[in-house]
Amino acid sequence: MKKGETLREIRAALDGSEERRLSSLACLSAEAIRLRDESTVSAGHRQNFSIDADRILHSLAYSRYIDKTQVFYLIKNDHITHRVLHVQLVSKIGRTIGRLLRLNEDLIEAIALGHDIGHTPFGHDGEKFLSVLCQQYRIGSFLHNIQGVRFLQEIERKGRGWNLSLQVLDGIFCHDGEIHSQALEPRREKTFEILHREMAQKSAEPLHDMWPMTLEGCVVRMADSISYVGRDIEDAIRLGIIHRHDLPQRCQEVLGDSNGTIVYRLVEDLVSSSLDKPFLSFSEVVGESLRQLKRFNQENIYRNPKVKAQTRKVQLMFELLFETYLNDLENGIESSDIYREFLEGMSSRYKTETPPAGIVRDFIAGMTDEYFLEQCRKNLIPQVRTRRFFEDSDKI
Repeated sequence: MKKGETLREIRAALDGSEERRLSSLACLSAEAIRLRDESTVSAGHRQNFSIDADRILHSLAYSRYIDKTQVFYLIKNDHITHRVLHVQLVSKIGRTIGRLLRLNEDLIEAIALGHDIGHTPFGHDGEKFLSVLCQQYRIGSFLHNIQGVRFLQEIERKGRGWNLSLQVLDGIFCHDGEIHSQALEPRREKTFEILHREMAQKSAEPLHDMWPMTLEGCVVRMADSISYVGRDIEDAIRLGIIHRHDLPQRCQEVLGDSNGTIVYRLVEDLVSSSLDKPFLSFSEVVGESLRQLKRFNQENIYRNPKVKAQTRKVQLMFELLFETYLNDLENGIESSDIYREFLEGMSSRYKTETPPAGIVRDFIAGMTDEYFLEQCRKNLIPQVRTRRFFEDSDKI
């Protein structure tokens, strides 16, 4: 027997074992739906959602997580959480929950690894600044969950995308961990058409809540909240923004006062409250404590004047850089980095179907914090030139 045939037999056995091993509520790897059929392409030993996780892990957008801010930007501290660590924590917590509930860990991992790929530089502040500009230029609101789907399906690989499964893309789109959820039940009957319709509705109504189509997607959404709420508190304490005794007393009693205890108690409660049920749910007491803790973080960390000291400067840089690139596109300045580092080699379909403001949105959204600052220095700050330059200019 050939080696390739043996590997495919192993994969078939793994697919078959899922039916026996996983909960009847889980999404099986064999149920993956892709926009472009790949059944004629040999996938070897990897199961469908494992393929998706690998594709996300090897995407250019994933590599840029390394220098994207989670909450605290323009702060030099090696122990403050960056986006890359956050997604790893979401993946770990999500897979732990999935294992205990007998759900598909490969699907959870793929959604978790990709859930924040659409984030701009400078976290949620950058997202707000870019959204205002997008609305100003009439291309709709900017939302990182929608952008994540667009990056992976329409922009990566120079416009060819990764052809990820519907279940993974839907989980990325519906991961809104910032919206508090006491319980989540999957909306199972989704298609690509429904996903695109929901994305259009979300763009028009950013506060409208969309729920995932799988329990695994629901797990990632819950894991997103679990992973950041306590971690952001630890970062804020480390930076002297808050003190541990500032946490609401009732939250300390129910969830503890450290990230470790908060994560442990939230995971334990979610699993015990959701076993063998077609939905995920926290108990009433724990869910209410989580809601109060999120509110505490909003009021005392995310909106804290110490955190927002340089916000207006960053907003101004977004505005000026956006205008610079838009001017470069409209005037065909091909020496601009938006041509050289983004549009070069891009598919004709992307360039034809995306308006200039949309191209600028996609370029800026994909930047790391440091690359964004580098582009600001290059495009917005006058360059000091040598005397020799002017002497040579006079001879022209």
